[in-house]
Amino acid sequence: MCVTCGCADDNPKITHPQTGEIVTINSHDRESHHTHSLPDGTVVTHSHSHDTVNNESEIHAKIHHTTISLEQDILAKNNLIAAKNRGWFKGRNILALNLMSSPGAGKTTLLTRTIDDLKNELNISVIEGDQETINDAKKIEKTGCKVVQINTGTGCHLDALMVEKGLQQLNPSLDSVVMIENVGNLVCPALFDLGEQVKVAILSVTEGEDKPIKYPHLFRASDVMIITKIDLLPYVDFDVEKCIEYARQVNPDMRIFQVSAITQEGLDDWYEWLRMGIINEEI
Repeated sequence: MCVTCGCADDNPKITHPQTGEIVTINSHDRESHHTHSLPDGTVVTHSHSHDTVNNESEIHAKIHHTTISLEQDILAKNNLIAAKNRGWFKGRNILALNLMSSPGAGKTTLLTRTIDDLKNELNISVIEGDQETINDAKKIEKTGCKVVQINTGTGCHLDALMVEKGLQQLNPSLDSVVMIENVGNLVCPALFDLGEQVKVAILSVTEGEDKPIKYPHLFRASDVMIITKIDLLPYVDFDVEKCIEYARQVNPDMRIFQVSAITQEGLDDWYEWLRMGIINEEI
């Protein structure tokens, strides 16, 4: 385990909720790459071995090695697999979306509502990412769409290899949409390219309107922001216009939707965007 960020070297696993079959992603296929955000906002990515550190001199040696390694593209392997995934999607005319948010923002609720409403128009399948349990995959399964669950153990994000292995198990159809629901986290998921065409940042009105400037990298990296649970606006202290202003500060080109999966408000605009995306092959 990395003692700096807590990312683990345990083996992620893919579960088919329909059959209960479990496929393990072996650790030797993965690089020990870890990313951290420092207090000043600097993003630091490093690689290291997981050998036991016996004394303080070894710790200093590893820190020195880490500093040197910053000059290298230590995410090269992830990016290579992500490029492979991107080509795989393009060759099959699949629109792949990477859905990112903090836990409880409403990703799964929005996803199940979207699938239910569009199942007769779009062929949607799902890669579900969580540290543990197949609870969300079971919710997705009830919509009738294909889904696989990736459990990362103590890992805080999906990476390109996990998605590649997940796609092998999912086998999505040609001319379809693949929704990748990332692990709930506002930092690490945005730093790892999965091969998706679109990154989607999901923010609920229960979280506070300043999230885009508190966690700017995620919102800067995202093509779309969806503000969810707007049916709760009368009951929470959330300034929608201020939130949009903050989002525009970090990403002026971001497409923004305001939706409620409960009342259906705003969903038509979100659905039309998805329809146009699959027609045009990319957004």
